[in-house]
Amino acid sequence: MTPADPSTGAADGAAPGRFAIFGNSQFLRYWLSRFFAAFAVQIVSVSVGWQIYDLTRDPLDLGLVGLCQFLPSLLLFLVTGTAADRYSRRRIMAFSIAAEAAGAAALLWLTIQGLSSATPVFIVLIGFGVARAFFGPASQSLVVNLVSREELPQAIAWNSSSWQIASIVGPVAGGLLYGLNPDIAYSVALLMFAAGAVLVLSIRAPAQRTPGQPPSLETIVAGFRFIWSEKVVLGAISLDLFAVLLGGAVALLPIYARDILEVGPWGLGLLRAAPGLGAIAMVLYLTAHPVRDHAGLVMFGFVALFGAFTVVFGLSTVPWLSIVALFLMGASDMISVYVRETLMQLWTPDEVRGRVNAVNMVFVGASNELGEFRAGLVAFWIGAVPAVALGGAATVGVAAIWSMLFPELRRIRTLNHREEQPTH
Repeated sequence: MTPADPSTGAADGAAPGRFAIFGNSQFLRYWLSRFFAAFAVQIVSVSVGWQIYDLTRDPLDLGLVGLCQFLPSLLLFLVTGTAADRYSRRRIMAFSIAAEAAGAAALLWLTIQGLSSATPVFIVLIGFGVARAFFGPASQSLVVNLVSREELPQAIAWNSSSWQIASIVGPVAGGLLYGLNPDIAYSVALLMFAAGAVLVLSIRAPAQRTPGQPPSLETIVAGFRFIWSEKVVLGAISLDLFAVLLGGAVALLPIYARDILEVGPWGLGLLRAAPGLGAIAMVLYLTAHPVRDHAGLVMFGFVALFGAFTVVFGLSTVPWLSIVALFLMGASDMISVYVRETLMQLWTPDEVRGRVNAVNMVFVGASNELGEFRAGLVAFWIGAVPAVALGGAATVGVAAIWSMLFPELRRIRTLNHREEQPTH
């Protein structure tokens, strides 16, 4: 089908089937490319986490793994967002995946040579961070150029699922492959990154609105200015930032796998896969039963549940209970991601979408990679179990506070169109 501008919807009709979006061949290639890239990222993440902790046994190093990948997004977001609005999002996405393939090749070479220090790995991870800094705004903005407004909520749900499905299979595969041989793990990741880059380049170049004015400081910071002026977007993005920044526990999973639950590399893969399994189960539900009313309240409620299940995971010493808690964390987080991303894309004009998504990726990166650094640092000070449990409790508090700070977001009802908010 011909890519449509989301600002122009089609006529109302029957609700689309759960997999109807894949009838759009351009979206299908886009989705597969994200899946392959995300699968490779999961393999690399599990392998690097286990390799670093096995080498140093220092929780702080696990935090540094996240920090190395986050800092480039923070330092380059003005450049990456502007690039996504002014140049081909498809090509930026492809080049970024190719750069990640180069990073996987570097990790493979370091492993073959024999790793005696974590420093070279951190340097490679900074390169991964640069690639992801450009990948995020381009890929998040490109999906809107490939689908119509009617298809957008389903496209966003499946778009998120490409990462989540990879999060189910990728960590298990990464643990198994690393257990067989680290060389095999990094080689498979390299091949999957290469496949993702080729798929992106096979997408027909879509129409894309670009800023009319030449680059200037004013146009570069337009993403920040838009987010600050739109309290719905500001509230949704900042909620995710602080909730996952405080409640993130993924960085500490190697400690739980080795020292607390004693389940080994394969068990680490299962722990890493559990949130993704919960998320994709929720995606399958949402594509057939989308959020139709009280979307803001739904998002706040499930952010609080995400924090509560994080507390359960942090205190658990039983593998099956830990896996169930991680599953429910993933399902709860998926609903908040679905609502947040749909709101942000609906409320953002296409000509500033890249810059807004660049700011969003900094917030997402802060909540993930910087959250991993926070978890590693707190675990270094007080231990892994209190670091996770206290972080989860803080996330519940954030959901309550944000629901009071952003009443416009709390009052959002539908995700089908931008709402005019009441003035009271």
